[in-house]
Amino acid sequence: MRRTMCVGLLAFLGCAIATGCDRGEHPDQIGRAAPVFAISDGQHSVDLTKLRGKVVVLNFWASWCAPCVEEMPSLEALQRELPQIQVVAVASDEDFATYQGYVAQHHVDLMTVFDQKQTSNALYGSFRFPETYIIDKQGVIRRKLIGAQEFTSPSFVKYLTKLAS
Repeated sequence: MRRTMCVGLLAFLGCAIATGCDRGEHPDQIGRAAPVFAISDGQHSVDLTKLRGKVVVLNFWASWCAPCVEEMPSLEALQRELPQIQVVAVASDEDFATYQGYVAQHHVDLMTVFDQKQTSNALYGSFRFPETYIIDKQGVIRRKLIGAQEFTSPSFVKYLTKLAS
């Protein structure tokens, strides 16, 4: 009985890991125009059409998401290191007060906005956070990154610098 439970648990975990890793890392979106949206939460606004001409690092996140919280300092460091690109962090928290509290407590210094209805991430098919899209100057999706990233890695900074030039 115990052995059967262990085998069943291992099979379940194997399936969960396999499906968790295959969340569309090479989606049909790569090479296509990025869906555009405009969001305002009453304090901050983001309009992707106004960012055309800049490389955009579009990050979908939530304060309850541990990997999102883990990568946030890296996103902030990237924005400081490469001011020629624009990091946009779209939050899908449960409520505005939770989002505001997180941003204030952690001194988040990025272009961030709360999307209560989750319309922006729905356009991209992103519902499991964090997911990040790299959009070139012409508004074309070049990469999709799933899970926490180290955005200031030399190879990633080199890639963005080349894309921005």
